[in-house]
Amino acid sequence: MTSDFWSTVYVFVLASFIGLGVIRRVSRLLHTPLMSLTNAISAIAVVGAILVTGGDYPLRIRVLGAIALFASMTNIVSGFLITDRMLKMFKTDEKAGPSTELRPDPATEPGPGGRS
Repeated sequence: MTSDFWSTVYVFVLASFIGLGVIRRVSRLLHTPLMSLTNAISAIAVVGAILVTGGDYPLRIRVLGAIALFASMTNIVSGFLITDRMLKMFKTDEKAGPSTELRPDPATEPGPGGRS
């Protein structure tokens, strides 16, 4: 094993721990924009995986490229599904009518003849 391999492993492990620490501290309000950003990063990985899979490389490298392509596409699709589901939680149901918060309180309403 060369020193380049171990330095690459070191950087990968360090980046994993830093990424995990950052993700754990993200507010729930920022989850949807963060998912959009990770989808963009996965899209870059898809382009790279397509180039590796379709390139003139040995078979084992092309197989790894196909696995990377599958993993990145799975990440993108599931990210969009989760983001869509979260955005639906914030939508109001227009068919249900006005919200109960906007309805006047019957105890403070004037009687049928006007003012009580």
